Amino acid sequence: MKPTPSLFASRRRAVRHGAIVLALGCAALGTASAFAADLLDTAKARGTLRIAMEGTYPPFNFKDPKTGQLAGYDVEVAQAVAAKLGLKPEFVTTEWSAILAGLAAGKYDVIVSQVGITPKREQAFDFSHPYTYSSPQLIVRRNESLQYKTLADLKGKTLGVGQGSVFEQQAKAVPGIQVKSYPAAPENLQDLAFGRVDAALNDSLMVSYLLKNSQLPIKAGARVGAVERMGIPFRKGNPKFKAALDKALAELQADGSLARMSTRWFGSDASRPAR
Repeated sequence: MKPTPSLFASRRRAVRHGAIVLALGCAALGTASAFAADLLDTAKARGTLRIAMEGTYPPFNFKDPKTGQLAGYDVEVAQAVAAKLGLKPEFVTTEWSAILAGLAAGKYDVIVSQVGITPKREQAFDFSHPYTYSSPQLIVRRNESLQYKTLADLKGKTLGVGQGSVFEQQAKAVPGIQVKSYPAAPENLQDLAFGRVDAALNDSLMVSYLLKNSQLPIKAGARVGAVERMGIPFRKGNPKFKAALDKALAELQADGSLARMSTRWFGSDASRPAR
């Protein structure tokens, strides 16, 4: 049986505007030297791959309440990738709002924490091939009789979202929705259960996990957005590392490892686009 963490962080794969601007600036400084050693060589010399993640985002990455150790899909993917590269994984946990800026500043080598691949982020970082595909999904009260099939159906309603998340951006882009932002999911879902918000918006893979492990009277609603691709970002100017990272993920895909990890945590293979 999978452990049930007590904390569900509700962020999704977007940083606040200020954080991404800072990351862009730091990345530009970090790539100023054309003669810097490739990350693959640096990591090989060190013997470790420094991997950042939140550690509070089940079922992707969180601390097992029984052992205190990091667990989840991202953790298993990171460990498998490091092994393919011949490196020991060295995990660093950090808040989402600062995680990309920390990467740009060289505090760690990569992030394995469901980072969406977007054009703006690709200006600042290189990304691996995607290893997760998912989409936004609504959560509603179990006794909800109204059918919210799109975000537009929530006009005049209050929608709970993760603070600084892509879901917050999506909700605010729809006129007429009252958006209430939360730093973490427990407060969001409790407010939903008690009727303080009309619906919540989060990741479809996280929603299925939340509903299995929550005692609140809530249920899954409609999927309301396009499929998103999640990859592993790292600083630009490391072509050898990118080639080795993509090769490692391709091998894990080909031998079924990613599918097995995904099925263990989500009940389905989220490592490939849905057919």
